[in-house]
Amino acid sequence: MKRECRVLCGEAATLQLGRQLAASFRAQPGRAVYVHLEGELGAGKTTLVRGMLEQFGYLGPVRSPTFTLLETYGLASLQIVHMDLYRLQGTNAMEGLGLADHDQANSLWLIEWARRYAAELPTADLMIELEYLGSGRRAWLAALSDCGQSWLRRLPEVSSVGC
Repeated sequence: MKRECRVLCGEAATLQLGRQLAASFRAQPGRAVYVHLEGELGAGKTTLVRGMLEQFGYLGPVRSPTFTLLETYGLASLQIVHMDLYRLQGTNAMEGLGLADHDQANSLWLIEWARRYAAELPTADLMIELEYLGSGRRAWLAALSDCGQSWLRRLPEVSSVGC
């Protein structure tokens, strides 16, 4: 498992990491790609997603799907599914989300609070954990599949997401 750490000194650096992740992303023929996002409330999970969506060319607002649970963004060549499982409760809670309707090849899943339902979710290709570090954040990126490992290899060096 490849794992690396990035120090993010503010919102701009979190957005930049999201842009870099999107720029280095490669869709996988015939399958979806899964990113699990972890971190305390307000740690920057949705900000990271916003940076990714901006890089992919999405121009509209990006809100946390805390209350809607699921937001989809249909881009020209990629379907992005942004989920937030924070408010989801119960052992069968995920059944009502209609995930199969969105699980397509050429899709990228960005799932906040994935640990809560890890047994019911596909294994992550990339795990990103954000934690508070003074007034900034620390982002731990872990590749959990061949897809995730090649993705991390394409990311720019740490110095490009600086303070």
